[in-house]
Amino acid sequence: MKTNLITRAGWHKLDEELKQLWKVERPAVTQSVSEAAALGDRSENAEYIYGKKRLREIDRRVRFLMKRLEALKIVDYDPRQDGKVFFGAWVELENEDGEVVRYRIVGTDELDTRNNYITINSPVARALIGKQVDDEIQVQTPSGLKEWYINKIQYTPFE
Repeated sequence: MKTNLITRAGWHKLDEELKQLWKVERPAVTQSVSEAAALGDRSENAEYIYGKKRLREIDRRVRFLMKRLEALKIVDYDPRQDGKVFFGAWVELENEDGEVVRYRIVGTDELDTRNNYITINSPVARALIGKQVDDEIQVQTPSGLKEWYINKIQYTPFE
C-alpha cells in the first residue's frame, strides 16, 4: 500500500522532475522527432522510432507525476516532535554488536536505499514510530529477530 505522505524536499524533487520533463525534455524530443519525420521513410528511421518511444515514456511519467503530486500530503517538521521518532526523522540505531546504522523515515516516493531513506511502511520504520532515545526496538527480518537501540533522533541530517 502506498502512503500519500512526503517530505517537503521530496515533493520539490518530484515537482522539479515534472518541470524538467515537461518544459525541457519533451520539447527537445518533440523537435528531434519532427526533424526525423521530415527525412522521409519513418518505418526504418531509428531516430524517429526512438523519439516517438521516448515521447510516450515522457508523457506516461508526466501523467503519473501530475496525479501523484496532487495526491501527496506534505509533512513538515513540528518542534513538538523533538525527542520522538516521527515521519521525516533521522534515527541512529545500534545493535548489540556495536554496529551503527542511520535511517531517515520518508514516504514511498522518496525511497533511496543508498542514502538510507526507508519508507514509513517498512518494518523498521513502523517499529520506530513514537519511540525515544534509549528505547529498544525489535524487528522481524528474513534472517531472524533483530534488536536495535535508539542512540539519536533528529530532524536535520546527521553530520
